[in-house]
Amino acid sequence: MKRVLLCLLLTAAACFGQSSTSSALIIHDVTVIDATGAPAKPHQTVIVRDGRIDAIDSSGGGFDGKLPSTHVDGTGKFLIPGLWDMHVHMVFGDWFPRGKEVTLPLFIANGITGVRDMGGELEALQQWRREISAGTLIGPRIVMSGPMLDGPKPRFPSSIAIKTPEDGRRAVDDLRRRGADFIKLQSLIPREAVFAIADEAKKQGIALVGHVPDAVRASEASNAGQKSFEHLIGIFEGSSPLEDEFIKRTKTEKQFLSTYDPKRAEALFALLAKNQTWQCPTLVWERGGNLIDQTDFAHDTRAKYVPAYWKDVTWKRFTDEVEHDFNTDDLATRKAFVEKELEVVNAMHRAGIPFLAGTDTPPGVYIFPGFSLHEELQRFVAAGFTPMEALQAATLNPAKFLGMEDRLGTIEKGKLADLVLLDANPLEDIRNTQKIEAVIVNGRFLSRAELDKMLAGVEKAANASANSK
Repeated sequence: MKRVLLCLLLTAAACFGQSSTSSALIIHDVTVIDATGAPAKPHQTVIVRDGRIDAIDSSGGGFDGKLPSTHVDGTGKFLIPGLWDMHVHMVFGDWFPRGKEVTLPLFIANGITGVRDMGGELEALQQWRREISAGTLIGPRIVMSGPMLDGPKPRFPSSIAIKTPEDGRRAVDDLRRRGADFIKLQSLIPREAVFAIADEAKKQGIALVGHVPDAVRASEASNAGQKSFEHLIGIFEGSSPLEDEFIKRTKTEKQFLSTYDPKRAEALFALLAKNQTWQCPTLVWERGGNLIDQTDFAHDTRAKYVPAYWKDVTWKRFTDEVEHDFNTDDLATRKAFVEKELEVVNAMHRAGIPFLAGTDTPPGVYIFPGFSLHEELQRFVAAGFTPMEALQAATLNPAKFLGMEDRLGTIEKGKLADLVLLDANPLEDIRNTQKIEAVIVNGRFLSRAELDKMLAGVEKAANASANSK
């Protein structure tokens, strides 16, 4: 595991070591919410220099005035660390074109300064990362898996077909050599191949994350070293006496609800907490997918930022699949399941299982890059997290997960300057993370006017030519 963390740290250093500014940025009289869990600190002066937080001072001192400086009045405003979306797909085969012109700026405009890409075209993402590092492209920090590992007949693009244990080992070795930061599992991998992949990932020193494959139990995946589970897959199965049957056949939300056993759930949660198996539940997508036939996005103002091809082709494909293959239960059952997921997340949280905020954007139907991460934080609060705990799921926790806690995730002297300036206090109402006045990405200050200009550019790119890639 130490090797995994070292690789990620070296990746971060290579991609974001360059300062985006040689001048100083001084934010005066701001309330700092540092995401460590400490109370908010009012009337602070925060100085950013060479892409890092140079000083946090309540007296307003700490700056020698020798460098050119940009001064920002933080009176009545709140400073939080830059946010991370820990489950995205930015170059998903050819399913979501124009990601460079649409997805990247939407992240930055929404204060998302880091993302974990959970399945995409490795070389394209690496090129984006190089351009962001060079300062020729504005975008978030990126860690990536490259193509996902799936069964003999993968369902999605950006996937590698795995039929045998040997296939799995070769894929792990190949992706590590090509520069992938971690390995992402999909659902259809044969059982023997899953354990071969886990073993090879451990030998190669590269993290294993993703779905709990259909052929294995959540407890087995955790014990094999899988570092994070996505979408709560495996959790309801492992909380039911029908777990062995669920491995062999299709299951439904109605069956999950009717067979949920709190004692089995408690035992599973204790194991996941012991193993520190992280959870990225993608609650906004879980709600959206289960209630897709009840949601009207016709008047959603965010739709203007979405290319027609996404809406008319790719999202339609996903919608048809969800409605015909997954949402087989009645609406009342699906609503009950969405609420049960919040209850289960709360129980897992209380059991000591660590959580990450992620959205599955944009493959999640009507999951909007950047915007939906704020909704995800609201779902965490609905599940019983405090606003600070929800905020940490998108700041401190991603930094811990990635082994970057010494440089990211909180507002402390010496850390990289990824910050979001808000007009209202998110600890009073988590919805206030949406009230963005400015974003600082790697020390570069982007005012509200610049963010609005960025959004206008996204709208133009999204509507450049309807139904065109």
